[in-house]
Amino acid sequence: MKPILLAAVAGICFVIACKNGKQSTSIKSAVRNPSFLNGAWQLNYITGPQITFDGLYPEKKPQLVFDVASSHISGNTSCNSFAGAVALSGNKLSIDQSLITTKMFCPGDGETVFLETLKKIQSWSAKDAATLELLMDETPMMRFTKVQ
Repeated sequence: MKPILLAAVAGICFVIACKNGKQSTSIKSAVRNPSFLNGAWQLNYITGPQITFDGLYPEKKPQLVFDVASSHISGNTSCNSFAGAVALSGNKLSIDQSLITTKMFCPGDGETVFLETLKKIQSWSAKDAATLELLMDETPMMRFTKVQ
């Protein structure tokens, strides 16, 4: 009885390991494919400020929307909307420094922190199918969750 139980446990572990290996491979493939970026992403982490994330964005979280086919990026800063060009090559990313933005008054520092950090971004990586990190050098500066 014990050998059968041991074989069953070993088989289950093998299946789980294979399944996790396939998921990891698909994420690695996504990092090389800019089409992974297509769609809307909501900010859930930003590096730098001394104030908490919820303090920077108390009511509405910033979003990015990528349209890879047209090399276009748009979104909101939690207050104002913006749009512009984005250059993509593999996991390298360069956002046009002259984004077009609306000009409503925005209380707090959230918008400034978001736009200044966005200017520093050089590349991106996928943590999983629903998590995007924007990087400066190899340092994660911003983290986003896919909007469903």
